[in-house]
Order: sequence, then structure tokens, then C-alpha cells
Amino acid sequence: MNPTAAVLVIGNEILSGRTKDANLGHIAEVLSGIGVRLREARVVADVEEEIVAAVNALRARYTYVFTTGGIGPTHDDITSACVAKAFGVALERNPEAVARLERHYGSAQHLNEARLRMANIPAGGILIDNPISQAPGFQLGNVFVLAGVPNIMQAMLDGLLPRLAGGPELHARTVACELAEGVIAAELGALQGRHPELEIGSYPYFRNGFFGVSLVLRGTDEAEVAATADELAGIVRRLGGTPNVTVGTKG
Repeated sequence: MNPTAAVLVIGNEILSGRTKDANLGHIAEVLSGIGVRLREARVVADVEEEIVAAVNALRARYTYVFTTGGIGPTHDDITSACVAKAFGVALERNPEAVARLERHYGSAQHLNEARLRMANIPAGGILIDNPISQAPGFQLGNVFVLAGVPNIMQAMLDGLLPRLAGGPELHARTVACELAEGVIAAELGALQGRHPELEIGSYPYFRNGFFGVSLVLRGTDEAEVAATADELAGIVRRLGGTPNVTVGTKG
């Protein structure tokens, strides 16, 4: 099994630039650690038809879909209703979600109608624990609906990991060198052609007054990754560079 995933980031504040997304990178790193490959990420506005269309497109294409944002108490928090519409089910006041909010807020005065909106869950939704502020996320089919606040999202993601079927462990090597991409591009393309099962990425940088590139190899066969990294290091030397090979994606 080689499970795949997509992330759907929801919110006008992301698209306006007012809020900088801090969730995508974390989700990608966590999923990679269990052998789930993140294949796509989208950012959509707080517009019902756009959210519904994106949810339906992504859930049909990938093993898992993770949404972030839009499950709070305000008028523009419409993710739950949109996911319900995407699946064609009713949006219901979930008794267990209400109970969690009641325990958290402690009184009816503090648990007002706006906050109770966070207990509206699509029919059939399975709650995702929120150990920080108690307002739960939920899973419906292969879609996992998470908060947008980074520390809450991270706690939710940690809690739901046992629900996910991971894939083979991904191994990585990085070959960094002070060569320009144009110098190594042809050889790198040929190397990728000889190892189609590997992902080989090229990431240029400028450090301490020098241009360079980090060449990252990823794959499920650790021996092939290591051998290909050695082959790439030899190519770098032949082209006049000094390779720095590290395990993982740092470099």
C-alpha cells in the first residue's frame, strides 16, 4: 500500500496574507514519517461552492484529505457545513461534542450559541479529540477536518494518527554541493531516468556568498537510496564539485 494525501487550507486570512500558514509543513512532515505521501495542497477562500468542490475533488483522488481552518464559532467558519454538503449528509448538533464544550466552558453563560456552533458535526462524523480547547474536529469518510490554529491542529493530528494506515518507510539522502543547477541538470535528469522509483529533487540556495544546490533523494528502498546518493556524489566530483552527503533532507 502506498497511501497518498492532500491538504486543503481554508480561509480568507491565508489568501489575504494576513495569516501565514504554519500547518502544511507540519502535516507533510508527520505524514512522511508514517509513509503517507502528501501529493497536493490547495488554499481556498471561505466560499461554500469552492470548499465543497475542493473536498469532493480531493477525496476522490487521494487516500486521505486533511482540512485546516474554518471550524470556529464565527459566521465565516463554514467548513463543517461544507463538508456535510460535499458528502450529502445533514449537519447535526452532536451530543458528545456539546458535552465536551459544556465541561470546558463550565456554564451556560459562557457556552453561548456561537460556541455551540462548534458542536455542529456532519451526520456520521467521528470526532477528533482537541485536548487544548475541547472543540473537536471530525472525520467523515477519508476526510479529516482539523482546526486552523497551529498548536490545536498539531494536537488533533497527533491524536488521529492511529486511524491512519501508513505505507513503507521513506528514506532520504541529501547531496549538497556548490554547483549551479545548470551545471548538473543534464546528469541529474539522466540519473532520475535510471532510478524511476526514486524521487530526486533539486533545491538551489545562496549561502555565505556562494550559490549551491541541495539534491534530495527519497524512496522506500533504503539500499537503492544510499547507492544512488553515492552515484550522485560521484557525478558532483566529476563536474568539479565537492559533495556533502547527509542522511535525511538536511543539507
